[in-house]
Amino acid sequence: MKGRILVVEDDRHQANALKGHLELEGLAVDAVADGQGALARLADGDYDIVLSDLRLPDMDGLEIFRRSQRARGDDAPEFLILTAFGTVPSAREALKNGVRDYLQKPVDASELAVLVAQALEFRRLKRENKELKAQVAGRSLEERIVGRARVFMEMLELAKTAAESEATILIRGESGTGKELVAELIHQGSPRASGPFVKVNCAAIPEPLLEAELFGHEKGAFTDAKKQRRGRFEMANGGTIFLDEIGEMTPNLQVKLLRVLQERELERLGSSETVPLDIRLVAATNRDLEAMIKEGDFREDLYYRINVITLAIPPLRDRRGDIPLLAEHFLERFNAKNKKSFRGLSPEAIERIAGHAWPGNVRELENVVERAVVLGRGELVLPEHLPAAIAEHEAPAEDLVARVLEAGISIDDLERELIGKALAQTNANVSKAARLLGLTRRMLQYRMEKYGLEKSWIPKPQVEDERDRIRSALAQTNANVSQAARLLGLTRRSLQYRMERHGISKAKAR
Repeated sequence: MKGRILVVEDDRHQANALKGHLELEGLAVDAVADGQGALARLADGDYDIVLSDLRLPDMDGLEIFRRSQRARGDDAPEFLILTAFGTVPSAREALKNGVRDYLQKPVDASELAVLVAQALEFRRLKRENKELKAQVAGRSLEERIVGRARVFMEMLELAKTAAESEATILIRGESGTGKELVAELIHQGSPRASGPFVKVNCAAIPEPLLEAELFGHEKGAFTDAKKQRRGRFEMANGGTIFLDEIGEMTPNLQVKLLRVLQERELERLGSSETVPLDIRLVAATNRDLEAMIKEGDFREDLYYRINVITLAIPPLRDRRGDIPLLAEHFLERFNAKNKKSFRGLSPEAIERIAGHAWPGNVRELENVVERAVVLGRGELVLPEHLPAAIAEHEAPAEDLVARVLEAGISIDDLERELIGKALAQTNANVSKAARLLGLTRRMLQYRMEKYGLEKSWIPKPQVEDERDRIRSALAQTNANVSQAARLLGLTRRSLQYRMERHGISKAKAR
């Protein structure tokens, strides 16, 4: 690990022990004994993590955290709080204020290493996110389209390539995925960028009015036609017309649209004169047009006319890595709009929104963030600022992550099992197992050592009952909980929780 850490601990022996553990991990460590000393170091140095006792002679660790946040904002270091048993409730309260995590004294060296590694990774991601946010801070359309998921970036690249042509484009995607934004991106990247971009939502205009809206009408063409009016197609001359929700058009109107696209001319309602058109069509739908063709609800010839190039926008559930970035993007916008000063989302809030199914896609996420900003108070968006369906989220049962959580399997358990399976599959070849897991050989060796997995270790094909495994580990270590936790690849706290859940006491395990 690489990083710089400030230890704030008034107990000299405890400070030296922590410093020694962290330096063994390859970290640069400074130590001070009080809050004022910590603030002075933070003012002069750039630290990645502050590891502070909750109770100090001159101020508590949470006050150091608050002052650091006020001084550095998003650039403030991650905070880990040290707490004695009696102050655990205070440490948990600190988590709600944005502290990364806490460790209970006496500190377990392996747990310390894991939490520090997680905090360093989180800080790295924050920096990367900040750089990406800087990229989307501008107001150009392309910069407002936020995302880095591979499936999303591939769609955007195809859109940019197609934009340079005159081909008709059909954009497909669920409601709320951003079809209109992509259509505008195509227009701005096309030779017609200097011309008009005219949008029509076919589902929002009543069917009797849609024909006149699209093609225009002459005075007296129908009861309320008191003057001549140009339609949207005429308005788009020299530019692009975007027909959103084209699948909502009636078959009768589909016939007229097909003729306009074929002939590149139209007749206004109530007129026999033709109006020449020079337009590019971009259409969009969230409907299954192929199924509609089979059912006779959509014309096959119109389908082939509009479906020259297809762009499929992925739903938000298929680009979950973009959810935090999108949320931060919306948070920045609604902060400015509502004169609020939220500096981010708490890790718990990010966890909730990342696990939500988002049937309404990006539009739903945007609405959720706006609600949180308008109704919330404080520096961070917390789970309680989110709608109950998201704050109390339970992932769909078919989701792999949900199944792991429902089984009560910790991240450490899962990682240990994955490493064991990879070693078994590669006949304990560390290099091959590392490639299989997407790790470097050195990273895999570190994790094997962390979980007590020897190179020759091959997991048994049968999965033992967790209760029996815990009892066996306790028996092998003479009921030493710390040693048993290391044997099982768990933290001490995680093992204690499982012992309580299974009704296992140290006395019974002897």
